[in-house]
Amino acid sequence: MRPETIAETVRLWQAAPEKASGKPLVTGRSDSAQAVLEAGSFSWRADLPPSIGGSGAAPTPTALLLSALAGCAVVFIVDTLAPQLGVRVDSVQAMAQCEADSRGLLGMAEVAPDLQNMQLTIEIHSPESEDKVEALYRVWLERCPIYLALVKPRPVKTTLQIRSA
Repeated sequence: MRPETIAETVRLWQAAPEKASGKPLVTGRSDSAQAVLEAGSFSWRADLPPSIGGSGAAPTPTALLLSALAGCAVVFIVDTLAPQLGVRVDSVQAMAQCEADSRGLLGMAEVAPDLQNMQLTIEIHSPESEDKVEALYRVWLERCPIYLALVKPRPVKTTLQIRSA
């Protein structure tokens, strides 16, 4: 992304804030033992390991959550923040991981199904000073919507709809 493009977007959204608003939507439907997920023209799958009923043929929802976090680190830093802040970044790598006990998914041994000890390591390759790269990282911590959704959770409204066969 070019810094001029980011600056133009900022000007546009300052003049017309409603143009910056969106409502991302992902839909999911079952297809045998997998979920088919769609957002706009994109489609992907999620699955569970065979030990808990899946086929193991696609990433787990946990892997997809972690990929959203790692992906937001990489693309948001490279495509948006580095150009906006004038920091040269040659490449970014991110590794997201957590601990999970699948017994919780099966209601076993009073084990919570929650994900524990979530971690993210971001490696930024840059010729810039450590101070500039650390400032870039701090801005990422303040603005990354995926990171913020995980560290500052909001309630999720759920609705059940039952359709008769």
